[in-house]
Amino acid sequence: MTRLGVSLPFLRPLALDEYIGLAREAEARGYDTIWTGESAGADAITTMTVLATHTTRVQIASGVIPVQIRTPQILGQTATTLGHLAPSRICLGLGISSRVIVGDWHGLPFTRPLEQLREAIALIRLVLSGERVNFEGRHYRAKNFRLSMPPAPAPVRIYMAALGPRMLELAGEVADGVLLNWLPPEAVPPSIQRIEAGAKKAGRNLADFELAAFIRTAVTNEVEPVRQTLARDITSYATVDSYARFFADSGYAPEVEKVNAAWRAGDRAQAVKEISGRFLDGLGVVGPEDFCRDRIAQYARAGLTQPVVLPFPGGADPRETLFRTVRAFGREPR
Repeated sequence: MTRLGVSLPFLRPLALDEYIGLAREAEARGYDTIWTGESAGADAITTMTVLATHTTRVQIASGVIPVQIRTPQILGQTATTLGHLAPSRICLGLGISSRVIVGDWHGLPFTRPLEQLREAIALIRLVLSGERVNFEGRHYRAKNFRLSMPPAPAPVRIYMAALGPRMLELAGEVADGVLLNWLPPEAVPPSIQRIEAGAKKAGRNLADFELAAFIRTAVTNEVEPVRQTLARDITSYATVDSYARFFADSGYAPEVEKVNAAWRAGDRAQAVKEISGRFLDGLGVVGPEDFCRDRIAQYARAGLTQPVVLPFPGGADPRETLFRTVRAFGREPR
């Protein structure tokens, strides 16, 4: 059965009471998961705590926390604490960040990220067990670490952000679910095949595996201004090596090449103009409510178990677009 998630922007453009109110409304409308991430704004853990303590049913997931900027022991403690606050509702979404964020922003090494993520997940699972932990890896070590509180009353699921083939296979090997990003519906089946290959390698069954994906969505009648906002957002990702490769592999190689050529030449405006209509149509969902609902349904038919509506601002009133987008899905609150 297909589930539905939503990612809500924390304190932008909403005040705290509005954010909490919208989270409660999303829960009342039947969304299955509320996702929250982090970059240079609000941290995911504080936001998850706010969500967990102001809702009662909906799952709370990080989408995602980079493993390079916190130790696995701290992440294990965090997941355990949240698991006590909201038993059976916490999903720890983990991933690797970019060289800019890890190296430039945080001053930390960026080496063998795939291997680092594998080690981090293994160590976090050991911490979550509540048993004494001894671990010796290339990236992490632990000697006689043990939680001083009981494990969470229900297991905390670990999701993994994945783009490329090796990351998708690793998710199939070690995670309870995957969070995909910036992909058209046509790219979902090939991603699933990679995940299945990883699961087969590990002898795992994917019957309960979550296949989620962020889908940038704007329910609006102001289509062109919002598409321009989306074009700028895509450009910021298309100039990052890992996303550039992924976009090229997804069928947008000509656009990626032109975007990066303009970017390297210092012409940021031209780089945005190189985002073609088909690029926008593939990676974003912008338009009236019926169109957006049909497009999200295409992702579910492609194999996702949880499309995640990620509203993005645009048009004359970004707040109106945000509320309208969240309210376009699910049922009327009772």
